[in-house]
Amino acid sequence: MMVRSGNPAVRLGTLMSAALLLLLSGGGIGWTQSAPPSLGLQQQGGQAAPSPSTPASSAAPAREENPGLINEMSKLFDKLPSILPPIKSPSETMSDLSRLATPSTMVSGRVVCPISSNGAPDCKQAADQLCQGKGYKEGKSLNADSAEKCSAKVLIPGRQRKPDDCRTDTFVTSALCQN
Repeated sequence: MMVRSGNPAVRLGTLMSAALLLLLSGGGIGWTQSAPPSLGLQQQGGQAAPSPSTPASSAAPAREENPGLINEMSKLFDKLPSILPPIKSPSETMSDLSRLATPSTMVSGRVVCPISSNGAPDCKQAADQLCQGKGYKEGKSLNADSAEKCSAKVLIPGRQRKPDDCRTDTFVTSALCQN
């Protein structure tokens, strides 16, 4: 493939992608993975490697650690079963799904959300109140509405409006109820 672009970045990118492709595909060149050179250090002491006739060699030879890419990939695949969750049987899966899909009913109404300690409306409590009023145990808010509620002082002509004259109330208007 010839690249005839005048842009040096394009040429460099093409050259790097071709080099990467050669490295990944092997490119017909094989490099052996061998032990690192000893850098002139000699083994001290008179320890000799055990000969094949000694009883210690009757066990299978220990696999030599090979720091290559393939070795690292095999380590990853060896760890994979411990990382992934166990596979469940179809009956276990169905029981989990049926537990999640408990029967529920949507109800409508209008319950004000009380103000929590941090100043935000607590609509979970209002959804529970709405569902309990319809005979259910608890609920989750599906739809909410808000309205500004002002005191009668706002209607006095010529009076300046003050910050504490009005407040915003939030209401749960529909909830998903469960037993």
